[in-house]
Amino acid sequence: MIKLNMPPLNSVKTYIEGGYYHIYNRGVDKRKIFQRDLDYSVFLRLLKEYLLPIDHPDLLKIQGIIPRRKPLNCYDDIELISYCLMPNHFHLLIRQKSKYGLKRFSKALLTNYSMYFNKTYERTGRLFQGVYKAVLILDESYFLHLSRYIHLNPSELLARDNPLHKYKYSSYKYYIGINCPDWLNPKPILQMFQNDKSQFPSKILTYQSFVENYKENERELLGRFTLED
Repeated sequence: MIKLNMPPLNSVKTYIEGGYYHIYNRGVDKRKIFQRDLDYSVFLRLLKEYLLPIDHPDLLKIQGIIPRRKPLNCYDDIELISYCLMPNHFHLLIRQKSKYGLKRFSKALLTNYSMYFNKTYERTGRLFQGVYKAVLILDESYFLHLSRYIHLNPSELLARDNPLHKYKYSSYKYYIGINCPDWLNPKPILQMFQNDKSQFPSKILTYQSFVENYKENERELLGRFTLED
């Protein structure tokens, strides 16, 4: 159970074993970091490579489209709870299993994706806007609403008749019934709807209804810990 204390401002890079973190960043000058489907696939492939158990059979299927690098596995360091990749930014909600797992994981993920992107598009220099943000989450309500905020990110990109779970580069589809991959663990969020429904309005019975029908503004609750426009 997550302790009920609001996270202090600027609690970036506070490394706690077992802590939950919101990791996010965007392209330098708000430029796109994903320009085509292949770019999203490479980023997700890196997540899969880092987060599956080292002896998982799916690791053998990963192709060599990512630049040559030292192999890395973070299965004992990081657990991914939810994610969303947008054209010029990304959000990850993770649990840090080892004290400095977040640092090791994030550095490898962003460095190797930047190497791929720069090589593919024949560019040089930084891809991301500064160092990644990693906000420690110490409040249960914040934890829950952050997952909703992450999953609602694609709303403005989708046509009105296109449901949110159809967005390909978000974990939301796995939260509402599509088979979940072994490198993602939605249980810490979904169990909250099984164990304690008193914190939700009476009409909010499922995670899907919470994400799609709840009326509160996440930006007001999460304050300065969301990605600014």
